[in-house]
Formats: sequence, C-alpha cells, structure tokens
Amino acid sequence: MSKPLTTALAQFTAATAGRNMTKAAYVAVTAGVLSMVLLTDRRADEAHKWVSGLLWSCLAYFVFEWLVRLRHMARQGRLSLYVSSSAGLVDAIGALSVPVALLLGAEPRTAWLLSVLWVLKVVPGIPGLRQLRRVLVLESGPLLSVLVIFLMVVFLASVAEYFLERDVQPQTFGSVPAALWWAVVTLTTTGYGDAVPVTPLGRLVAAAVMISGLGVFGLWTGILATGFAAETRRDNFLRTWEAVSKVPFFAALGPSAIADVTHMLRTMELPARTLVIRKGAQGDCMYFIAAGEVEVDLPGKKVQLGEGAFFGEMALLGNNMRGANVSTTKVSRLLVLDLVDFRVLMARHPDLAETIDAEAKRRALENR
Repeated sequence: MSKPLTTALAQFTAATAGRNMTKAAYVAVTAGVLSMVLLTDRRADEAHKWVSGLLWSCLAYFVFEWLVRLRHMARQGRLSLYVSSSAGLVDAIGALSVPVALLLGAEPRTAWLLSVLWVLKVVPGIPGLRQLRRVLVLESGPLLSVLVIFLMVVFLASVAEYFLERDVQPQTFGSVPAALWWAVVTLTTTGYGDAVPVTPLGRLVAAAVMISGLGVFGLWTGILATGFAAETRRDNFLRTWEAVSKVPFFAALGPSAIADVTHMLRTMELPARTLVIRKGAQGDCMYFIAAGEVEVDLPGKKVQLGEGAFFGEMALLGNNMRGANVSTTKVSRLLVLDLVDFRVLMARHPDLAETIDAEAKRRALENR
C-alpha cells in the first residue's frame, strides 16, 4: 500500500475514532435511511438489488466505526465508560440492530426497517440541543406542573363525558377509555370530529376542555420561551465575558469589574470588508476588537488593528467627529461601548479611564 494511501487511511481512522460525526458518517446516515425508504416501495423491485447493496455498505461503515471507537477507547482505558454512554449505545445499536434481527429470522424488508435508528447518530451534532436539554432540566418543575394540570383535565373531562354521553352515544362514549381518546383530541385542539358530544352539558364540558387546552399549551410555550431567552442571555454573557477578558485594558480588572463591563458592552459579529466607522460621521461609541482585525484609513497610510485593540475612543473623549474610515479586513467580533455607559464605566474605574486616555493621546501623536 502506498504511503499517501496509508496516511489518508490513518487520518480517516483517527477522525472516525472521535466522538463527533464525520462527513462520511453523515453521508452514510443519509444514504442508508433513503435506501431503507426505497426498499419499502414494492413498485421499485428492479432496483432493490443495488438498494440492498447500498444498505449493506452503510451497515459495514457503521460496524467499522463502532469497532474503531471500541479499539480507541480500550487503548485509553475508557472502554466501559464508552460502552455505557449514550453515544456508545447508539453506535452499538446502529451496528448490531439489523444483523441481530436478520439472525433471529426476521424478513429482510422488516429487518432493514431498523436502519431508521441510524438517524440517532446525528442527534449530538444538532445545534442547540445542549441548550434545549439545559432548558428542560432547569424548567422541569414548571413543565411537570403543567403536565399534571393536563392529565387532571384529561381524566376529569373523560369521566364527565362518559357520564353525560354514555346513554346517548354508547358506541363513542361507552367507556372511560373511549372518552379518554376524545379528551386528548379535544384538549390538544386537534378535533378529528370522530367523537363529538351532542348533549348540552356534554358540549359545555367540551368547550371548557378546548379553552383549557389553549391555556395548557400556552403555559408550556411561555415556560420554554422564557427558559430559552434566559439561556440565550447566559450564553451571550459568557461569550462577552470571554471576549472582554482578552482585551488588555480589561484584563487587569477583577471579576466583579469585568462583570460590570460585560453588562455594558454589546457584541457585533461582522463579516470581512464591512465599514464600521465613516469619516465625518458623528460618533457616540467606541469599539474593542474581541476577535478579527480592522483597518483604519488614515491620511497617507493604513493601520491594521488586531485582537485586543480598540478604536473610536476619540468620539467619547471630546471629539465627536469621526476622523477616519474604519472597516473590517476579516470576520470580526467587536464589543461596543456607548457614550452613556462609557461615562458610567470611567466613573467607576478611574484607572481604566486614565489608561484609555493615555493610549488615545499616544495614538493621536502617531497619526499626525
């Protein structure tokens, strides 16, 4: 085997050994699930041979992936931890479910239906899934309380409708379990229309159930929306904190002072070649570069400012007129400090005010 091929295989195996999904894994999941869907279509029997071949290829990849990860974890002494983890269980199910079903005598079309479990492998890569999990954990109390209300309404309404409608509609409301179906359909505002109360009191109960359904799902929506908003603010705060701590002028501040600064700053994510400041415009804020780079267009020269630098401070130190064009040279994250917040911050941290003032004077001399 040639050296480039060996190197490529080693790199592919190393990437597969990781816990994250690779591009090959995404392709295998997509191709495998689509092939399983095609296999269920009896109108395409002539194509089933190559569809089955594609399914076997995807299965071979997932078996290879599972064995590589088992070997990798065994070498690190974490085999038992991997096997008992959710990722390890998903990998094992993806590799073994179809072969086990075939060995147990399941018909091939039926056994290959288990390949739908391969979609579980992409769950860890879904953006925001960790945030959703945190929200569900933090808001579990209120969510469970609303669930209890939901179940109470369902059971009370089903018993009430059974009592009111059993003699008029024995086929539809002849038992509490039958009425439970109606209660769930009505409380979720689905309303299939297969079970409808006809007595006046039965319709009154149905109206109350429908209104309760709107309230229950409104509560769930409000709880989740509030939880997501809180998590978003928390994530933004942490990202801003990290960016602030990288700026030299803020690095010397204590945690409480950095928290104070973090609450005042707002973050801007800008693509390359974006004009941030226009010469001659009125300025009411200054900028700190948390990541990326900007270019200051001065008379006769252009100056690049990188991560940790700041600009636009002259507008806050007395000269409100912007003196130069400033634009990003690559994707950048800027922290913006408005004039009002600047004055509050300088009053709270005089040392920071002196540092910024000294740097501004030094830069003004350089730019002459």
